[in-house]
Amino acid sequence: MDTLIAQLQKQFRDYTISLYHQGFLDDQFTELKKMQDEFSPDFVAELVTLFFEDCEKLISNMARALDQTGNVDFKLVGSSVHQLKGSSSSVGAKRVKGLCVVFKECCDSQNYEGCVRCLQQVDVEYKSLKAKLQDLFNLEQQIVQAGGRIPQVDI
Repeated sequence: MDTLIAQLQKQFRDYTISLYHQGFLDDQFTELKKMQDEFSPDFVAELVTLFFEDCEKLISNMARALDQTGNVDFKLVGSSVHQLKGSSSSVGAKRVKGLCVVFKECCDSQNYEGCVRCLQQVDVEYKSLKAKLQDLFNLEQQIVQAGGRIPQVDI
């Protein structure tokens, strides 16, 4: 059993480090993990779940607004992009946040094609991050179920 826990913990460390090295996460995610303790073991997972629910709504709203060909409200889209940038920044979603910067520039210059391209990229990145974090949280659950502790990962 100790061998299984050690293997899971190593897998968790390696996977977490890879998420940082690939640019999916930044230091804000580390800060959130530090706030998690035995009294709130699902703190980060719950916060990230809210973030992804927010992403889905914002992406859907932006897609609808951009569907109004010839009558796009770029201020409305830009406002949603700004909100998404803020929430992605607060959970450490580095790639999503970076795309939002470019997306906002496209909104400010009323670049329709750029906005559509950015929306597609944001959608892909958010879905990719969601799958990767789900894998990370599943690893955490496996470690706990095996009787182990989630290791602190220093980046």
